Amino acid sequence: FCQPSGWQLFTERNPPTFFVAVLTDINSERHYCACFTFWEPVESAQPQSHPRNGEGDEEEEEGEEEPSSPVQPAQLFAPKSLVLVSRLDHAEVFRNSLGLIYTIYVDGLSVSLENVIGNLLTCTIPITGGAQ
Repeated sequence: FCQPSGWQLFTERNPPTFFVAVLTDINSERHYCACFTFWEPVESAQPQSHPRNGEGDEEEEEGEEEPSSPVQPAQLFAPKSLVLVSRLDHAEVFRNSLGLIYTIYVDGLSVSLENVIGNLLTCTIPITGGAQ
């Protein structure tokens, strides 16, 4: 459900997308799945080389060895999805939270994604009756 158009590589980086899918379990309880999809470069395989003008034949002329030129494959981009699953219907909060995680990932900030996610999911509940 994260990539309803299917998983495929693109030659251009597409803008990020966001949508919420609603899943209903066997007890008729709803689960809101917020999906934030972005495209990141795929590490290409090693460049392939091809022979130039008849090079590569078994009989090579002496003293005229030219290196084969590498063929650079087109840069490809693969979809990657961040998904937040909740029983609460708060699409705007989900969009903002996943957008923040994405921004930190793209900007390469020194804060680890694990710490950001932990801080987003953690809240301190005060003790009943005030501080003790």
